[in-house]
Amino acid sequence: MWSRSRWRPATLAGQFLVLQVTVLLLVVAVASVVSVQQSDADFRETRGARLRAAAENLANTASIRFAYTEGSVVRSRTSLTPITQQARNNVQAGGVYLADPDGVVLVSSDFAGREQRIDLSGSDVQDLRTWTGDVDDFGSRSIAAQVPVISEQRTLMGIVMVAEAYPSWGERGRSVLPDLVPVAGLGLGLGVAGSLLLSRLIRRRTRGLEPAAIAALADQREALLHSLREGVLSVSVDGTVTMLSDSARELIGIEGDVEGRRVDDLELDPAVHGLLADEAEIRDHVVVVGERLLVVNRTPVVQGGRRVASVTTLRDRTELLALQSELDARESITNTLRAQTHEFHNQLHTISGLVQLGEYDEVARLVGTIRRRREEITDAVLEHVEDPAVAALLIAKTSLAAERGVDLRVSASSDLPRLDHESSTDLGTVLGNLVDNAVDASVSVGGTVVEVDLRLADGTVQLSVSDTGPGVPAEMVGEIFRRGWSSKASTVGGRGVGLAIVQVVCERRGGNVEVRSGADGGAVFDVRLQGAWEDVEVDAR
Repeated sequence: MWSRSRWRPATLAGQFLVLQVTVLLLVVAVASVVSVQQSDADFRETRGARLRAAAENLANTASIRFAYTEGSVVRSRTSLTPITQQARNNVQAGGVYLADPDGVVLVSSDFAGREQRIDLSGSDVQDLRTWTGDVDDFGSRSIAAQVPVISEQRTLMGIVMVAEAYPSWGERGRSVLPDLVPVAGLGLGLGVAGSLLLSRLIRRRTRGLEPAAIAALADQREALLHSLREGVLSVSVDGTVTMLSDSARELIGIEGDVEGRRVDDLELDPAVHGLLADEAEIRDHVVVVGERLLVVNRTPVVQGGRRVASVTTLRDRTELLALQSELDARESITNTLRAQTHEFHNQLHTISGLVQLGEYDEVARLVGTIRRRREEITDAVLEHVEDPAVAALLIAKTSLAAERGVDLRVSASSDLPRLDHESSTDLGTVLGNLVDNAVDASVSVGGTVVEVDLRLADGTVQLSVSDTGPGVPAEMVGEIFRRGWSSKASTVGGRGVGLAIVQVVCERRGGNVEVRSGADGGAVFDVRLQGAWEDVEVDAR
């Protein structure tokens, strides 16, 4: 399959194969040129030595030296020409020349170049030295040896030159092709085979995607990361951040370029750092970062049976928590009013019946009893709790618990003064959820008592709510808050939501919540709300 371009394959594997073949052909071409040049150098070295030996032999030949000494070289051409021809044939040279000191040819083996000058450029033969090198042999590039003919007085009488033309490119190519072609062919074949295998490997590693598809995926990934409102963060198996969305950067408070950096090197909230550094799977874990409530999910990425990375998502549920807390409070008030309304209806029906029977004294005694019970409940709460919002909540919860057969008690050791508005609201949220859970747990197994202990010590509110329910299994103590949030987040008033709200409010207020088993069974929830009550106003008793 080919693309619209006539010369370019459409697939990545095809493009890679063409590139590899092109590179291999270039390598073969360069190797061919180098081989030819090497053969040229070998020719110069081997032939130059033979030509020099032949020229030196001629320069020392008696007849030639005699002709130069007597100045009769030109007159002796008839006898000297066969000697030069014989020397040419012996070394298979291109030409043999006898020249005067200025380089003018006097005798030539092939009768060419007479009365012309041999090429002395670059030669030091006129300095009485033997020289071998490249010359222009009357229009032909040749390798030549030039030897001086020296008199007894150490003067230059003449020059002997033996030259041989370089073989043509075709001749040199033919000389190296028998050795080059098999090697080049084998290398080319192995290269093509390797390119095919590598192309298949690339295709498998890229899941069969072509460059255009990979580029489109990268663009879509960037667009997705910038558009997601949920935070997405990917960490490799060695703890390196490989992907971070804009929302995740904002939610966990990271600035600058963090992709490619290790989690341990980032300035993260300890809770977030612990979640990112862990390798276990996480489902709907609640964590407080600054003023934000985040729900964290982490899923390991496994390839080939081994973990290669993990992907963590972060959802901001701060506003949802506030709404959930408000709804929970309203639901609690609604249930309390419903219970009181039901109780008042029963009492009104009783009074109406007594009036119809004319039992006015009984009506007076009944009204007195109802008023006395209300005063007892109110006095029992106000004796230990001065904060009006918290006291009102306990009075209402007492009536609601009584309707379900549970006695809600405020411990004799309780002592809670008036709190500021914000602190009172948060304490009411925590107390209401824990009391509702305690009543539900007690009713589920026939328990009849729920006890609340409230006090303020050193600026810290300490709250304990104990029930007579089934208790919390030891293996679930560390999980009930997280699991409750994930399993019942959509159920208003559910046990899981209440505990999750309690935990988040406590963490936001710098405190904590713990659960333990009571002395007589059931569960005891201990709450500490720290560091937010410096401006508490305590009424003098």
